[in-house]
Amino acid sequence: MRRPRTKRGALLAVGGSVVLVAVVCFLLIYFVLFPTSSPKPLSLSSSVAAAPVSAGTTFAGRWTIAAGSLAGYRVREKLGFLPAESDAVGRTSAITGLATFAQSGRVVSIRAASFTVDVLKLKSNEAMRDQHIQTIGIQSATYPTATFRLSSPLALPATALDGDVVRSSVTGVFTIHGASRRETVPVEMRLSNSEIQAAGSLTFPWSEFNMTAPSVGGFVSVTNRATMEFDLRLRRA
Repeated sequence: MRRPRTKRGALLAVGGSVVLVAVVCFLLIYFVLFPTSSPKPLSLSSSVAAAPVSAGTTFAGRWTIAAGSLAGYRVREKLGFLPAESDAVGRTSAITGLATFAQSGRVVSIRAASFTVDVLKLKSNEAMRDQHIQTIGIQSATYPTATFRLSSPLALPATALDGDVVRSSVTGVFTIHGASRRETVPVEMRLSNSEIQAAGSLTFPWSEFNMTAPSVGGFVSVTNRATMEFDLRLRRA
């Protein structure tokens, strides 16, 4: 490559090099921080076929969190002025809690429920993102847990005993980032002989739980709404 013979040529060469480096860095950050696909929203397993609950099975009693349970967040990230191609998703299986069920004939109801998520253990596909949310956004280093406590009993339709997916809404108090709010959340549930599964999500403005949408150097930011999603598996305590 020929060396520039004038000062103006040298400046143009330097400027071109800076632009090239900036473009390379932009592409590197874009494709590292914003992969082209994200995990699908949490939902009931589609591989489980509906099957009626065996005669004589009762759901009355306490049920506790079992293996396979997940909870986490989903937010739309933005790079500069460009929309991200996918959502940022972080999840954890560090969930504890239990629910108390009652049953009268073919009517199964949830009488009480309380769950705690260790948000300090949330993991996404980027270690850098996982580090940042400890001090910005959800600030998990300061507020390491998120909780839910059912505040209104919920009766399930009789079709739940047929193994069908039932859709309803649960009302309870969410505590996230140290702030508590009473919310009603749509859920899908399925009962089987040995397991109860419930999945759903809550979308809210960051400010509802006294949070500020994360921004890293003004270059990587997120939109003003976040989604908390869950897939809970319960086994008899």
